[in-house]
Amino acid sequence: MNFYKLISLVMLCVIVMCSVPVTQVSALSEDELTAPSAILMDMESGKVLFDKNSHEVRACASITKVMTLILVMEAIDSGKIKWTDTVTASAHAASMGGSDIWLEQGEQMTVDEMVKATIVASANDAAVALAEFVCGAEDEFVSQMNRKAKQLGMKETVFKNCNGLDEEGHVTSAYDVALMSRELCRHEKIFEYSGIWMDELRGGKTQLVNTNKLLKTYSGITGLKTGTTSQAGSCISATAERDGLRLVAVVLGCTTGKERFADASTLLDYGFANFAMYTPSLPKEAIKDIPVKNGMTDSIRTKSEINSSLLIRKGDTDKIKFEVILPGEIEAPIKEGEVIGKIIYKNGSERIAEYPIAAAENAEEINFGDVFSLLIKSLAG
Repeated sequence: MNFYKLISLVMLCVIVMCSVPVTQVSALSEDELTAPSAILMDMESGKVLFDKNSHEVRACASITKVMTLILVMEAIDSGKIKWTDTVTASAHAASMGGSDIWLEQGEQMTVDEMVKATIVASANDAAVALAEFVCGAEDEFVSQMNRKAKQLGMKETVFKNCNGLDEEGHVTSAYDVALMSRELCRHEKIFEYSGIWMDELRGGKTQLVNTNKLLKTYSGITGLKTGTTSQAGSCISATAERDGLRLVAVVLGCTTGKERFADASTLLDYGFANFAMYTPSLPKEAIKDIPVKNGMTDSIRTKSEINSSLLIRKGDTDKIKFEVILPGEIEAPIKEGEVIGKIIYKNGSERIAEYPIAAAENAEEINFGDVFSLLIKSLAG
């Protein structure tokens, strides 16, 4: 074989190899993370995409403030407090150590400024000031934090304070942190704060720098909260979004801040590389006329709506199938909006979603008095 034939053969092999589609789903092992406890969760569905000892009970430091901010946001949404309200720092709030904005007793800031300090600078004093403003005392606020934790199904969590400073019995788990992170992210205004890299307070006298370094390094990052204490180690709840896929990665107990950011990035990379959001179309079979038995009308029209996207593994689009379940006949009376069927979506054998099919109109039960009147009218006509 001469030189030119050899080159041609090599080029042909390269072309063939490059034209073959390669589908590769990367795996993620526990050993790739330095953190002793971690989880990756889909924000929309709450489905766990990766787990490493996520139910292990641990301290979580300032990630505690995620729950503090949930209660603050709920108080704002309910009208109990406003963004423009003035918060006065108590002696108790001003006495907090660790990360703070050095509040002095009697110093005043707005709710907006206190929230900014709490989430951007992880200010322990600002968190306590907010807790006291919402409930009058931190102890009562902490009681509400624990009640909210139970409502969210956080079975491994007990709060003893509102800022995450080390305290005996103040514990949670990576799974529980993911649950409360999802809940806080339902309040979309929080992203206006969690996405701030640098800001200021006191007319520029106090500089704020976000403790979440992923804001500068990770594409699609939206928040959410870091935490570091001697008991908890270095922790983070990191939220990110790409192409409609919203993820939360929780890392607890890293030795260094660098490790926590690396682990969170690894988890998010795995999620975005292997999963996607799929928006199904409404099957035409779901919208049809259904015969009505014993009704004043012969049939009714159906209606349905698909208003959410589904989490699937990348490459699974062709595996998505649907089934429309509707009765061949329905008995009156029927009210508009009454559920009479459903659409079931499956990924292979796994059921991944279900949407109701409802009546699009009323169908009154047959009334012989009305029938007789119609008969008289027809005869008169």
